[in-house]
Amino acid sequence: MKEFFDGMSTFEQTYWIIALIGSVIFIIVLITTFIGGDMDSDMQMDGTDFEADDGGVGFQFFTFKNLVAFFTIFGWTGVVCSDYNLSSGLTLIIAIIAGLLMMVATSSLFYFMHRLAESGTLQMKNAIGVIGEVYLPIGANRSSTGKVQLKVQGSLRELEALTDEKEDLQTGAVVKVTKIISAELLLVEILSKTK
Repeated sequence: MKEFFDGMSTFEQTYWIIALIGSVIFIIVLITTFIGGDMDSDMQMDGTDFEADDGGVGFQFFTFKNLVAFFTIFGWTGVVCSDYNLSSGLTLIIAIIAGLLMMVATSSLFYFMHRLAESGTLQMKNAIGVIGEVYLPIGANRSSTGKVQLKVQGSLRELEALTDEKEDLQTGAVVKVTKIISAELLLVEILSKTK
């Protein structure tokens, strides 16, 4: 390895070192991302993300993953440009541009991967106004919690519910969701009673 580096200029050695270290870290980051780890949880810089419209994770540019991607591509681009005997200044400019483009590509990749993972998550606000059926009896005047079955976001779900009705809502009663009480609890009102 020493012989490999001895014939290079300081710039070439620097690009090789950055490329090799960046590649190893990038592979580790990719593996941990695909097995469920998140190395960006505490490493985002203030003021560097754009919020998503639905309250999800925004498009984050300055993250650990993106900085690793930048230095990996920066290093490899520097190595390639050096092999073509480009000047140090031109090599540096091309390597920086390539690194920034990789940061944009990596940000987009992880953003859309996260959006795909979140797309199946129930957004309780989407249940407001939905008509469903009582599955387990609900006590009158919020006296006891029951369950309702309703179709939210394209799938049938069983969710806990309370009611302000004066009578208990029995199994089979058709109800409408009027309010979200908490993350897991709905408020419903009767539409029609079972016979």
